[in-house]
Amino acid sequence: MKILVIEDEHSLRENITSYLNVDGNICESCGGLTVALQKLADYDYDCVLLDIGLPDGQGFDVLEFLRTHHKNEAVLIISARNSLDDKLKGLNLGADDYLTKPFHLAELKARLMAVYRRKALNTSNKLIFNEISIDIPGRTVEVNDTPIILTRKEYEMLLYFIANKGKVISKNAIAEHLWGDEMDMHDNFDFIYTHIKNLRRKLLDAGGKDYLTSIYGLGYKFISS
Repeated sequence: MKILVIEDEHSLRENITSYLNVDGNICESCGGLTVALQKLADYDYDCVLLDIGLPDGQGFDVLEFLRTHHKNEAVLIISARNSLDDKLKGLNLGADDYLTKPFHLAELKARLMAVYRRKALNTSNKLIFNEISIDIPGRTVEVNDTPIILTRKEYEMLLYFIANKGKVISKNAIAEHLWGDEMDMHDNFDFIYTHIKNLRRKLLDAGGKDYLTSIYGLGYKFISS
């Protein structure tokens, strides 16, 4: 994903961009409203992380700009303000979610992925990738119109890979995204290999292409073609 981080606190901004870049995302950042509006005018992003308390204005103005210019970036507000009025105002202006500081970076990433998936669906109930069709509300998957049965983790892993297609995803990133704090219970990442092996087999058995590839020493990639 291409992400714009709009956050005036330098250390938090750097921590967020470093954390998200590990997954192969392209993160740009800025600390004020003026630069943020210029970047949004010049470039398109998949997602925007938005602090509403900026030194030269309000983050709400970013939401107004996106709406006025008919831009389609997914927006996750990150703010120390925990008032209901601010949350409602942000959501009513077009934000997709609202996360109150302080937060864990793992939760930030999970929320970001969720709003990105919802936006990518463009209000459709299905996510289509070549011969793979995913019914989001029904949590069902078809390959070449053939239903396949996936476990919960296999299903979540498939969504995660498609959302990050073409990028190398580390084993640690996969474990953290799918298992969260439970990943500490595992001594190694063998369980990830098992889930990926089973997911690949089910896709191939249904006539799908072999999209999953191992990148030695780095992790896995879901190739985009």
